[in-house]
Amino acid sequence: MNTPVLSVERLSVTFNHKQKVVDDISFAIYPGETFGLVGESGSGKSITALSALRLLPNNARLNASAINLQGDNLLHKSEYELCKVRGRRIALIFQDPFVSMNPVMTIGRQIEEVIKIHFFLSREAIKQRVLELLQQVEISNPRQRIKDFPHQLSGGQRQRVMIAMALAGKPDLLIADEPTTSLDVTIQAQILTLLKTIQQQTGMALWLISHDLALVSTMADRVAVMQKGKIVESGITADFFNHPKHPYTRKLLNALPLMSNAGRVAINGTSRQEKWPLLQVKNFYCYYPIRKGVFKRVAGYVRAVDGVSFDIQQGKTLALVGESGCGKTTLGKSLLNLIPGSSGQVIINGIELNKLTGEKLRRQRANIQIIFQDPFSAMNPRMLVGDIIAEGIRALHAKVSSNECKTKIRQLLLSVDLPEDSAQRYPHEFSGGQRQRICIARALAVKPKLIVCDEPTSALDVSVQAQIIQLLKALQKEQAVSYLFITHDLAVVAEIADDVAVMYQGKIIEQGRVEQVLRQPEHPYTRKLLAAVPVLKTEK
Repeated sequence: MNTPVLSVERLSVTFNHKQKVVDDISFAIYPGETFGLVGESGSGKSITALSALRLLPNNARLNASAINLQGDNLLHKSEYELCKVRGRRIALIFQDPFVSMNPVMTIGRQIEEVIKIHFFLSREAIKQRVLELLQQVEISNPRQRIKDFPHQLSGGQRQRVMIAMALAGKPDLLIADEPTTSLDVTIQAQILTLLKTIQQQTGMALWLISHDLALVSTMADRVAVMQKGKIVESGITADFFNHPKHPYTRKLLNALPLMSNAGRVAINGTSRQEKWPLLQVKNFYCYYPIRKGVFKRVAGYVRAVDGVSFDIQQGKTLALVGESGCGKTTLGKSLLNLIPGSSGQVIINGIELNKLTGEKLRRQRANIQIIFQDPFSAMNPRMLVGDIIAEGIRALHAKVSSNECKTKIRQLLLSVDLPEDSAQRYPHEFSGGQRQRICIARALAVKPKLIVCDEPTSALDVSVQAQIIQLLKALQKEQAVSYLFITHDLAVVAEIADDVAVMYQGKIIEQGRVEQVLRQPEHPYTRKLLAAVPVLKTEK
């Protein structure tokens, strides 16, 4: 091969002078190549990427022989010189788009900021470039959305804006840290096709960090797998997936959810015999007003949820799938009265939830909980993890003693594969996947009858994802808890769901038994979703 775009030699990163999170690793990335880095959450993947740009926190110590960018050793660059590299020669798509964006700036201004720093263009040329980037990443109505703030976008839309910001500098190397985590399969396919097209046009190298092994198998030219800060195996993609050598690599591949498991939940788990509906949703609507003019008069409505009806049986799982922005998350939050402006009936255990207020509504919170899509923004950054988990217990189960509460927190942390001492740490000290596990523990803490799971496994690597799925299934078997499982990962749907509903533009267009919908879809949109699911490429 020719000269690498990026060459990292003997990189180590230590936190607080004792915790080694990256341990003496070396690798190179070449022009036009896609290099895949995989491994469990917390294995050091993201820290490795941040080290290349010297963006580590103050309590981190970096040691390396060299970090060469096209022959320039970044270890010898000043902070001023690095500012010319970041966003221009090397761009980074962060794992968590909401935390990485400025909440008080419109998305248009945030993309403009990158262009203004690195290019000398007129105001009109900058605006045109912003619109082009938003169109590239499939943001609908870019002239209107350019004025939106991050909180007005769905998780998938925010991720697309982050990708647009990264591409704005026309980088030689694009580091994509879980770039499609929040995207549904159809948009994921479009984004990956876009990145590949840009590579072919510009020779840009792509460093893809992901826990989605099927995605990496279709995208990467070479793959390396990290475990506990070390690269334990690397090689050409075909060899890596067809003939894995390291036991840890084989463990990751064996943990992959499979579409062929659709319907196995009912066969091996709970009976197909119908039970009483725990949740009934009838003719449910949620409209957002569109305000225009100086006086912000209502000029129309966005029909986020448009006449939806479904039931969830006691001890069953209904998966809700569809493209980002189709209304899945809005529906989930509206069911809990977390979004105003909804109408229709939401009946849980015979009680009409959306007619309750005050203390009566608060008492029902123990019966229905939610796991949010964005774990970091769902937690108070100033609270210890133990207090975050205990908050629901103390509010809804006041009779639980302090010692009982501490014991329960320890059990919950262990059940989601986190050490007991996590209770004494803050959310920012954890990786994205670890933060999601904390949110799952918090939802389980009050023993709810129904949990709205909004992408609960999207930030998790495959091995931990498999553990969480098994945990949720075990809890369902033991306590007959029900799930509304909102996701874009159809393979996960096949692993966990009894029934599935497909949502498109605020409406449910198809629903039924999971094996029926995934194996014999009737609606063209459902067939489109299934066709876009990435499949692990191996020898036949």
